[in-house]
This record gives sequence, C-alpha cells and structure tokens, in this order.
Amino acid sequence: VGRLRVGFVGSMLYRGLPQWLERFRAEHPRIDVSLSELNTQEQIDALLRDQLDMGFIHTQRVPDALQTMFVQADPFLVCLPQGHALAKKRKVALAGLRDEPFVLFSRQASPDYFTRIIDLCAAQGFYPQLKHEVRHWLSVVSMVSQGLGVSVVPAPLQRAGLAGVVFKPLAQPGAPSEVHCAFKPEPELPARQQLLALVQAQR
Repeated sequence: VGRLRVGFVGSMLYRGLPQWLERFRAEHPRIDVSLSELNTQEQIDALLRDQLDMGFIHTQRVPDALQTMFVQADPFLVCLPQGHALAKKRKVALAGLRDEPFVLFSRQASPDYFTRIIDLCAAQGFYPQLKHEVRHWLSVVSMVSQGLGVSVVPAPLQRAGLAGVVFKPLAQPGAPSEVHCAFKPEPELPARQQLLALVQAQR
C-alpha cells in the first residue's frame, strides 16, 4: 500500500536503525521500506531530487527546502590499535595523539562531522596529522585495527565488533556526535510520519 525510501549514514546500523525498522515493519507490513547507505551530502542531494523520502544524517544544517528532526547524540571515543601505548589507559587525552597519524571520515562525505573532530583536536592545541580520509565509518575502524593510524569516532561504533581495536573515553569530552533526520515537509507522507513517531518514542 506504500513505499518509504530511507537513507542512512553507516553509523546508524549501530544507533538503533535496524531495531526501529524491525518494529516499523511489524506494525506496517504492507509498507515497502527500501534502504540506501549514503553519506550526509549524498542524502541531502537525493532528498532535494526526491530520490529519498527521509535520511539520517550528521548535520542539521540543510537547505531551506528540507526540515530536520533531532534523533540522538552520542559521545566521541578515541579509537586505537589494540597494541597502542595508550590502549590500556582508562581515558585518553587527545593532546597525547598530536604526533599520531589520523584516519578520519572524509571532509567531502560529511563536512560538519569532519569539522567537529578537527575542532575537538584544536581545543586541545593541535591539528591532527591527516594520513587517510575514507567514506565509511567501518573503514575508519578497520584501518585503525590494521595499525594505519588512530581516530575519533562516535561511541556506537564500538558495537561493530571488529577485532584489533580499542575504544577509550576522551579525558576532555567535547561536543557530541549528533544524528538528525532530514526530509521535505511537503508533501506529507503518512508512512514517514509513522516512522518518525516511532523513532521519537524510542529515543
């Protein structure tokens, strides 16, 4: 009886999206839900072209044609190779990573996210040595697990279950990692409203 096209950034797989969709499908079995993993900018472009009905993104700064709803905020964690000298500490000061190679989510993929992590480092008096920029969060964690650098990632990524990495709280927590849902307010889509209501109820 209907179709809902949902975009999402990869970290949403560990932020409740699968559980929300499972419940939504149980309550609305005749609505077909299709998923597209896209970075924040790709989702904004797809929403403007009417190729998506809603998208879970890393920013609330969107064009005037779109509306956003706050979904959740999570702390950032330091992501280190398992054998790193700081891996046994209870908390890690970002300043202790000033001479380390960093693996970060690409500036082009999500400018707001990139800036937020750079700002966390700048607040501790240094600019990270960017060695690798990737387009998916799991690629960040995977590259760290292989000893190619360190990173700062949203806390839900520790649920990814990849071996060879450790996650540590920041000694000086800064701004959190935020997720917002973006969509065109017109036309109103009953299926979208039902999923938004479910997400709000589960927060």
